[in-house]
Amino acid sequence: MATRERSIARNLLEYVPAWLVLRSLTLMPRPLALALGGLIARTAYYLHGRLRRVGYRNLELAMPELGPAERKSIAKTVFLNMGLMLGEFSQFPKLNRENIEEIVVYDGFENYQRAASSGRGVLFLTGHFGVWELCAFAHGVFGNRLNFLVRPLDNPWIDAMITHYRTLSGNRVIDKNNSVKPVLKALGEGEAVGFLADANTHPDQGVFCDFFGVPACSTTGLSVFALRTGAPVVPGFLLWDRELGKHRLRFDPEIPLIRTGDFKDDVRLNTARFTKVIEDYSRRYVDQWLWIHKRWKTRPDGEPDIYAASGTPLPSHRSANVGMEA
Repeated sequence: MATRERSIARNLLEYVPAWLVLRSLTLMPRPLALALGGLIARTAYYLHGRLRRVGYRNLELAMPELGPAERKSIAKTVFLNMGLMLGEFSQFPKLNRENIEEIVVYDGFENYQRAASSGRGVLFLTGHFGVWELCAFAHGVFGNRLNFLVRPLDNPWIDAMITHYRTLSGNRVIDKNNSVKPVLKALGEGEAVGFLADANTHPDQGVFCDFFGVPACSTTGLSVFALRTGAPVVPGFLLWDRELGKHRLRFDPEIPLIRTGDFKDDVRLNTARFTKVIEDYSRRYVDQWLWIHKRWKTRPDGEPDIYAASGTPLPSHRSANVGMEA
């Protein structure tokens, strides 16, 4: 089915306010940009009921032991993180090697260095935590160029503007819809490629893996590239450290690949392993993961839409788990 072309008028109506907001925030000092980003996010929390309800539903699925007040508090913080990301993103043109450590510090960087020394490139497993746009950007500013997969935005003018900001640190974006050759080329040159591996995926591009005990369709791309190339998979997440007052770019040791001799099964098993890493971080940093994304939108055959309406029963396997916990 052909994609409907967007009109120039629509692109312009979307681009002008987006440019004005981003450019205005860029001209501001960082504390003011962050404050205004937070204000925008708090307003969005009260105005965007659909995303708010998605957050509540996801938390109900993942952590049924949480009460309504706890779910509300976490959802508010997730919205705030989005506002802070807008503020931090606007400051990208001002960041360089001399000042980046005022905002971001490495934690476990030796794990990344060890993997990079293999010469086979690095597959950077990451997710939508905190100010995730700063994760890739800071890594580039520190002198470690990263290629990362993105889905182009529908508005080509906004897409070009966002891409300009994203690549100011020397990073390169790869269209996830045409990623095979660019990813193989980057790995072949010993470079790193970042994968946001925690988003809902179409069944044609993923497999179902347990995520908080509920099957979630997860991208197989990372597993396929890892198995085909032998490039090491290293988890890396940007996390806000309240005590430090900075973001920590945390790298864990390389994840050993499972190889049974059955490629299809290996893809499934390794995708499940990577998904478990995302789940573990989401549990540890519960208010920093993007709960307002419909992570369980794609369902196994025969299961109803989890987000169709309030009151939809929990999946049977989750209901069983809840009963056991009780």
